Amino acid sequence: MKAILWTKYGPPDVLQLKEVEKPTPKDDEVLIKVYATTVMIGDCLLRNLNLPVLYRLPIRLLLGLAKPQRVTILGQELAGEIEGVGKVVARFKKGDQVIAATNLRLGTYAEYVCLPESYLTLKPANMTYEEAATVPTGGIYGLHLVTKAKVQSGQRILIVGAGGTIGTYAVQIAKSLGAHVTAVDSTAKLDMLRAIGADRVIDYTREDFTRSGETYDAIIDVVGKSPFSGSLRSLKQSGVYVLGNPGLIAMIRAQWTLMTTDKRIIFESAAHSAEYYTYLKELIEAGKIKSIIDRRFPLEQTAEAHRYVETGQKKGHVVITVGHS
Repeated sequence: MKAILWTKYGPPDVLQLKEVEKPTPKDDEVLIKVYATTVMIGDCLLRNLNLPVLYRLPIRLLLGLAKPQRVTILGQELAGEIEGVGKVVARFKKGDQVIAATNLRLGTYAEYVCLPESYLTLKPANMTYEEAATVPTGGIYGLHLVTKAKVQSGQRILIVGAGGTIGTYAVQIAKSLGAHVTAVDSTAKLDMLRAIGADRVIDYTREDFTRSGETYDAIIDVVGKSPFSGSLRSLKQSGVYVLGNPGLIAMIRAQWTLMTTDKRIIFESAAHSAEYYTYLKELIEAGKIKSIIDRRFPLEQTAEAHRYVETGQKKGHVVITVGHS
């Protein structure tokens, strides 16, 4: 099978198209024919190991000290069709159309991948494979952040980093709950954010939302770049500040804030729970939310897709289409 091999830590050119052996599922695994996967900034950060110092050594220990060894194919989410099932697999059968997040197992930049059945859920019926490949990360994390903010109808919500993988889903989910959503991102993404339902947009290159005097019931920072003190000032009493990608300093400051004010600060990773997938599937199949795809690249152009994502210009998602000969 064809796969994009990750030969060493470094720039996009370290990603090389190769022929590798097609995997065989274990008894509790399924073999998935991958039709679509994605490139996120997290894939780029893993590829070049441009991670916060706190995470670099653990990731090297997990993946390989000098170069990737234990995992040599990147990619964290997929949409595809089950081609084979292990002996004890009970929930899925050959031919099922599925989506999955692989987390640090990675491996989706390939024509086939094997995963435990616990990683899978059925693909939303009204989505193409390309659209559905964006759900396991963007959809799940967007839903998680909105859920932790306890967004309710009529509330004023501000979302920082609204135009990316997670933010585009968070905006739509918050709107589906009846919130008034202010979306913050760069100039080129504002029209798209209006089109998916944002009530107000702020260009962070021209305006600092923390200086406007407006306050919000919740601020959801997807990218971890909002000013900490200014964001707290922009919260209403008992407001919620949800950090999707907090740095170490922000986490320390959060603990002090929790002890000295009644404002809540939340940061934690999302769980890929069945309840989250069910909720998202219902919203998608009801036509209330959709995936926003900026560009599509064929598998052999995965390195070029990484280059584009690293420009910071992508609106929503960048998808890799996987053809099968």
